[in-house]
Amino acid sequence: MIVVDKRFRGPPTSGNGGYVCGLLSQFVDGPAVAVRLLLPTPLNTDLEVRETEGGAALLHGGVVLAEARSAKIVLKPPACPSYKKAEEASRRYRGFTSHWFPCCFVCGPDRGDGLHVFPGPVEGGERVACPWIPDASVTSVGGSVSAEFLWAVLDCPGSFTFPQPAGKAIVLGELQVELFGGVSVGERCVLVAWQIASRGRKHHTATALFGESGACRALGLATFLTVPEQGWRQS
Repeated sequence: MIVVDKRFRGPPTSGNGGYVCGLLSQFVDGPAVAVRLLLPTPLNTDLEVRETEGGAALLHGGVVLAEARSAKIVLKPPACPSYKKAEEASRRYRGFTSHWFPCCFVCGPDRGDGLHVFPGPVEGGERVACPWIPDASVTSVGGSVSAEFLWAVLDCPGSFTFPQPAGKAIVLGELQVELFGGVSVGERCVLVAWQIASRGRKHHTATALFGESGACRALGLATFLTVPEQGWRQS
């Protein structure tokens, strides 16, 4: 049984997609895990985790909300920009002026208690980047950042690698992640994201998380869906 606290919302009344995927991923073995989101995850609600033949499923009232399975990621991380360049890119974050979910735990500019992931375009390139310094509120018992928060920061940056469709919101449909190492409180990390392909309302993106040493600590592959913005604001 798991519960998604309201602090970890993305849309107003449901969990941040990357965070939810990260919670469910911990019930599946493998170097990489893929999680597909089927329905919004309610907040402050007891949710059932059920073992399946291929991995695990998240349910509410017998309805499947998400499914997780082992996966394999074949992706070479890009060069890590300097922390200074990531800071410069973050100043160009479009979410500061227009955001479909301004109270998102990960990338919402209205969240004082959020993760403050604000990716902006890297000058002279097609990628977005931003700095990220985790605080003590996102750590596990051992002192490293908990896996669900690493998944969370690998989610949102990809949604800013393509133009926002007019009158639409962008939500996570599927996320695949492979973790390579831990991240410590106060570590000056850099996130980089780029678009791989776009087909209709589906956008395929990738995100890399780099530690302070410049080593890649995690990779994520995401599929985003464009949805009617008003419907999700009221969900």
